[in-house]
Amino acid sequence: MSDAGTRVDDRLAQLIAIWQRACVDLVALARDIPREQWDRPTDLDGWSVKDIVAHTAHLEAVLAGAPEETAQVPDAAHVKGLMGHYTEQGVHARRDRDMVSLLDEIERSVAIRCAALEADPPTDPAAAPPRTPGGVPWDNQTLFSNRPLDVWMHEQDIRRALTRPCDYASPVADHVLRVFVRALPMVVGKRVAPPSGTTVCLAVPDARLISTVRVGDDGRASRVDDGDPPDATVTLSPEDFVVLSGGRRPPESTQPVLGGDEDLGRRLLAVMAVTP
Repeated sequence: MSDAGTRVDDRLAQLIAIWQRACVDLVALARDIPREQWDRPTDLDGWSVKDIVAHTAHLEAVLAGAPEETAQVPDAAHVKGLMGHYTEQGVHARRDRDMVSLLDEIERSVAIRCAALEADPPTDPAAAPPRTPGGVPWDNQTLFSNRPLDVWMHEQDIRRALTRPCDYASPVADHVLRVFVRALPMVVGKRVAPPSGTTVCLAVPDARLISTVRVGDDGRASRVDDGDPPDATVTLSPEDFVVLSGGRRPPESTQPVLGGDEDLGRRLLAVMAVTP
């Protein structure tokens, strides 16, 4: 039990609770999937429904202290870069296991990690955590923000593959959508790179999210709330916003509503993906 001197940072405590909820929700969904649907393909190239569960089991096991995988990964078109190879190792190492054992592994790993976080709570968002997936140089804030995002996104990958309604009303969904919205200044400033003074508004009304950014003289975009009409407005449903921000589907598979400079809006849609 932690004492007052080692009390978990409030921001991290909230993220840890969101991560726990994301894991519980994914396991509950996957335990209800019939055997004949385990191999159904998903929006992620090369990965089936069961592969996504195996990937989650891999990362949660590593974070709970399990040794890194050493499985040989066969060449495949969807395996790209060092991180792609790393995540594929965990999936390949679990290829012969069934869904039940993978879900049991996730639950064990989450329980181990929850006990460790209770015994030694993170107190500094900027400090380095004991472990990260593949040893990536994340601080506590980044790790505890990214894990629920990754788990929730994979739950929705499974739901889309099985044509089950996605969940956009939970605290985890709210966290993920807000993380994606916070990326808008980077996406507009660096990727779209319109002239200075350009203002772009992104709206996801069903999720009660709206963000307007303006490009400064230095080429950087930042949020504004001055009431001036934007040069372009892009309005999306929560699902379209998620599949674009998560790089799951191309813009032509979505139904945006564009206002103002439609070419500028389409340029934004083409570069919204902010997950690996």
